[in-house]
Amino acid sequence: MALAADHLPVCWARRGGAEPVTRRIDLIGMPSDVHSSYLRGCAQAPPLIRAALFSPHGNEASEAGLELGAEIALTDVGDLSLDETLNDDALIEAAIAASLKAGAVPIALGGDHSITYPILRAIAAHHGPVEILHLDAHPDLYDELGGDRRSHACPFARIMEEGLASRLVQVGIRTLNKHQREQAARFGVDMIEMKDFARTPAPIFNKPLYISIDLDGFDPAFAPGVSHYEPGGLSPRDVIDMLLALDCPLVGADVVEYNPTRDVNGVTAVLAAKLVKELAALGSVST
Repeated sequence: MALAADHLPVCWARRGGAEPVTRRIDLIGMPSDVHSSYLRGCAQAPPLIRAALFSPHGNEASEAGLELGAEIALTDVGDLSLDETLNDDALIEAAIAASLKAGAVPIALGGDHSITYPILRAIAAHHGPVEILHLDAHPDLYDELGGDRRSHACPFARIMEEGLASRLVQVGIRTLNKHQREQAARFGVDMIEMKDFARTPAPIFNKPLYISIDLDGFDPAFAPGVSHYEPGGLSPRDVIDMLLALDCPLVGADVVEYNPTRDVNGVTAVLAAKLVKELAALGSVST
């Protein structure tokens, strides 16, 4: 696994002799925004999310009742040394494959949303096609954007074309144009648009699940540190309650599209860290 030179694997120390519930969680930074279509800056995100997660001013408790350093065995394996070339996909796939082979649940820190495609290639190679819960303002189903088929606006088109997912559920969507509506129909996507969110039952999953959280799925009032503002979005409470209600094996997750250059007082980094903690709790009890 290619890691940044200044970062070695760190295991969150266990306190009081507590043992992890079941599975190790691998935190893997993927600092790339080469496929961003508007503003760059997401490549700077992983260290800042870590700083919020490991801050002495925060806390280790998840709302699921599990704690980092006690029941949750989280290993920070550092940032991949990505060079913004076609080689990056292979590096990402190899890192996720190594984590899965070790029996861990990988949680990726983006970076832009293009990282999800190579992650899912590795996930599907290990587990077979999985179900995906995708939280976002945008469906990211473009066939191409600006001539780039690997754009951060395209990962779920690539994922569905290759049969890497048995089911794709998208929640929080509020930018659906004609092309992406056609793409959603083509791929059989289950979509809960934001305008329908309040009156739509929460999706139910009972198979291996991958969760992809784009921070612009949240209303900008809660997550100003994103490149694409889209008002009328999800609240942190909406998403945390959704995660707490899940009762299925988590095989991996990502938190993407945090752009520190637009954040206000680090509040989006704190939100991203909170999501990592809740995802880690969910992954720890997955079987």
